[in-house]
Order: sequence, then C-alpha cells, then structure tokens
Amino acid sequence: MTRHEIRFLLNSRKVILKDVPPERTLLDFLRLEQGLTGTKEGCAEGDCGACTVLVGRLSRGKLVYEGVDACIRFLGSLDGCHVVTVEHLKRSNGNLHPVQQALVDFHGSQCGFCTPGFVMSLYALWMREPFPSDPAIEKALQGNLCRCTGYEAIVKAARSFSSYGNVEDDLLLAERETVTAELLAMRDGARVEIGTGSDRLIVPASVDDLAEVLEAELDPTIVAGSTDVGLWVTKFMRPIAPVVFIGGLEDLRTISKQGGTLTIGAGVSYTEAFPVLSEHFSPLARLIDRVGGDQVRNMGTVGGNIANGSPIGDTPPPLIALGASLTLRKGKDRRTIPLEDYFIAYGKQDRRPGEFVEAVHLPLPDAETRFAVWKISKRRDEDITAVLGAFRLKLADDGTVADIRIAYGGMAATPKRALAVEAALLGQPWTREAIEEAISAYERDFSPISDMRASAKYRLLVAKNLLRRFHLETTGHPGPIQVSRTSEELLA
Repeated sequence: MTRHEIRFLLNSRKVILKDVPPERTLLDFLRLEQGLTGTKEGCAEGDCGACTVLVGRLSRGKLVYEGVDACIRFLGSLDGCHVVTVEHLKRSNGNLHPVQQALVDFHGSQCGFCTPGFVMSLYALWMREPFPSDPAIEKALQGNLCRCTGYEAIVKAARSFSSYGNVEDDLLLAERETVTAELLAMRDGARVEIGTGSDRLIVPASVDDLAEVLEAELDPTIVAGSTDVGLWVTKFMRPIAPVVFIGGLEDLRTISKQGGTLTIGAGVSYTEAFPVLSEHFSPLARLIDRVGGDQVRNMGTVGGNIANGSPIGDTPPPLIALGASLTLRKGKDRRTIPLEDYFIAYGKQDRRPGEFVEAVHLPLPDAETRFAVWKISKRRDEDITAVLGAFRLKLADDGTVADIRIAYGGMAATPKRALAVEAALLGQPWTREAIEEAISAYERDFSPISDMRASAKYRLLVAKNLLRRFHLETTGHPGPIQVSRTSEELLA
C-alpha cells in the first residue's frame, strides 16, 4: 500500500501535506508556511540551537519527546510525529510556562533571539529531570549558543524552574493519551511516496520495504538523522533527491545482547545508545557526550555516522578498536564484514548498489580488557574532530602485550588502524620504554594533512601523545591526567 501524503501533528492540530519538496526543512515550513516565527534561524547547521523544537514519536508504543534542530530536520521525516514549537508552551490558565517564567525572573534573556531555543531545550530537560543537577543542565544546553548572557542567568533559571510549577500539570502530559491515540491512528502500514521522477521522497513502511525500495531506486540519498545531509542542503545547496527517510523505522532502532555480542541497529540514535554504552563501554559513552548537543544526539545515528564514511566521524575509530563488525543488507541477502574493511578510500566504502547498513556488532569486553578513546578538537563541545584516538589492550600474565588495537580518525583519508605501531608493541612489555620505541612507527602508519582544524605536524604529535596517555592511564599514573567538571569532582 502506498500513500501520497505525510501526516503529523503540529502543536494541537493535524497537518496533512501532499506537496513536500524532498529538501524542505522543518524550520522553513514553520516560519514561511505556518507563520510560527518563534523558531529562529541562526546557524542553519545544527550548532546554535535557536531553531530547537520538540518532536514526539512513538517508540515501542511509548510517546517520547526529544529536542531537535529544525534547521536540518527534513519535513518528509516527520510522518506520524508530533511537532511542538515554543508557541505551544503555556500553563493551563494561559500564563507563561514555568520554564519561560523562570527565564524572565532570572533575566535569562537579553537580545532574545536565542531564547526560544533555550526555552525548548530546558523544557525537554524539565520533563526528564524536574530537579536537574548542574552537569545535567550543562549537558542539556550544549547545543544552544548565546552571545549575550554568559549563561549564568540561564543556568540559575534552570535550577529553579520546578519552583514555578509541577511537571505533572504540564500540557504535554495532559495531552499524552490523546496524542498517542492520534499518532497510532496515523500508522496505516503504508509506504509514503511524494513527487515525480527523481524529485521524490520516500518513507518506507518497514525495513523489508526499505530493502525493496533501495533495489528499485537508482542512487537515492538515504537519510536517517540528517545531521550531515541537512548541511548538504543548507550550506552547499546540494540536490539530494530522490530521498529515502529511514529515521522512523523501529526495526532499525533496536539494541540487543546475545552471547558475548552487543548488536546496535543502524537507526539507533546516540541518545538511545548512550545507556547501554555507559554500561559496557563507558569511554565510548563519554565520547558521545561530546557529539554535538542534545538536539544532534537525538537525531544522529550510530549507523549513519558509519555509513557516510567520513574520515573524522567520531564513532568508527573506537568501534574499530573494539573489533566491531558490520551487517550490510541488499534485498533479502546479508553479509557481515569487519568494520575496518568497510572504509576503502576517501569517499569510497564497501557498500554495493542497493545495499544499506543494517546493524553494527560489538564484542563485549572481559574484565582484563583496557579501553580508552579521546577526541581532540579546538572547542570541547559541539566541534569537529581534529584527531581522535581509540585504544584497546589486553596484557598477558607476564605483563607483555597479548593483544592491542589502535585506531584513529582525522589522521588519514579513512578511519584507520595504526598497524605498524600495534606490531611494534605486540609481545613487548607494557612499559614506557616500549611505548617510546614503538612511537617511531607512527610515520609508517600515517601521513596526515594540514587543514583548518590542525596541521599535519600537530596531528602526528597528538596521535603519539594519546598513546603515551593511554600508557599512563593503564599503569596507575598518580597525577591528574584530565580535569572534569562534574559536580562531585569540583567539590572534592
């Protein structure tokens, strides 16, 4: 069954659209077509958060609301969702919402341009954590930039918003059963197709339907979270049609453990992956905390970060170091390959026509395995990687290196292992002398380039120093290696 319209809720009303250009963003739709100008355009690349709105979706029958960047969220990806803008916020008596009132009273707004985005991010936080800690507030605001306030007034407002009202009385909670029923009624099991010729958008009905679509379409753009593809449109004016939107496919958003393997579906967002990665791979979870802001983590997917093949993608190096494998599917056929083999050359991956990334598989570490990953960038939060190093080590009973995997991003045309360095360390004692001896092999592994993020010389030095740091952290070095801003450490 095929449907030629998308259907979603916008604040308190149902929207049905039959004419949706594949590249139309939610931001343009809200401002230019709906007159909802509280949602602002700042950066048009998902960095500043001025366009933050909430998108509610059904996940395993449960209604989940998340903040997203409307500037890079495509309208065609919203079928069966509930979009909530700042205009929808209010108390039951029509007065300002508690989050809004707190920002007014604590002078959290100056020029006011960014304020609606801050309101929506804090609203999402308020629903999750009515009494948030300072680290939780800082994390929730990673994706929102303000040039006026210095943030302190905004943080004070966030600490106090629950003194202005109870989450239990919030409008979205009061509407939850009604909204859930309306979204369920929109689920008709149909494929959505809008447009003609190559200027089309397609929303598959299921993963099996996706496989059929990709076998039939010639070179479509597959869009999961659009945190990368969104910039193709807003910054490079690049045509992307035909587009296949897969973010709503629940069968791609599964996480399972079987035996000693963790399997993460390609459509799992960073936000969804965070809890299980915190349990089994805490350094990788800490890395995800630095992938954009909450809005980007809510949209971006683990599979998408792999599939686009970027040499500076944040997740491939640690996944390669952990020995991950990748399942690729075409039609009903599947093949599984080591993740490192997926990356062939710059802009070239081992993905055949009609094939798509279905899942990534991670061996669960044993108690003796040491693992670390570090991202180096000019700005700690919301910045693109200059160098990212990931390390996995297992020592033999005599203290020599039994197994080691070292992988980097930003050092080559693809995410790449330091095979010569690994070979120099294998079988050697895990000592400073052995590390310094092995470091000379870096020039055989990498010839990095200079660009706006870092010089080649800097990249090579950082890569070497990250190995030195890994050695220090795995040998009980007594001094502080990294300063952290968690409240517990600040008070210690």
